[in-house]
Amino acid sequence: MCTAMEDVQRMQAFDEHSRPAGVDDTTVEALGELSKALETIHRVRGHLYSAHQLVGGADLTLDHVVRLLREAGHDEVADRVEHELLGRNVLPGRWTFQIVEEFDDGYYAAFQEIERDAREKLAGGRRHIYEAEMKERRRTHGMPGHEATP
Repeated sequence: MCTAMEDVQRMQAFDEHSRPAGVDDTTVEALGELSKALETIHRVRGHLYSAHQLVGGADLTLDHVVRLLREAGHDEVADRVEHELLGRNVLPGRWTFQIVEEFDDGYYAAFQEIERDAREKLAGGRRHIYEAEMKERRRTHGMPGHEATP
């Protein structure tokens, strides 16, 4: 049996994702798609950070490569790796940390701000209304593991 406080907490959790009065289906769907697109951009950001770390690790490995090539008497190849690859920009004038920073400060920041602004203007700032309504449609009421809220 739930206490009155637990009932209030469950209702507050539901209200965070409930559709505000007057918000139509198309708006909820549009905000859901905008949120989905932002989630994709979050993944892109993660991939950029992965690329940043992978390229950095590869560059650090080149120190070992140069040393081994020199030990094996391949100074010409070692020189080429050392001078043409080690520390090289991945894009003109940029290492990967600069690409990540530009992405974060530009496209990523703008995307987040526009998505947040759309939610504020169209749905009172509420997030994941589309998903919350889908959850309610798809869950089996009364079944364990299908509760509406924690």
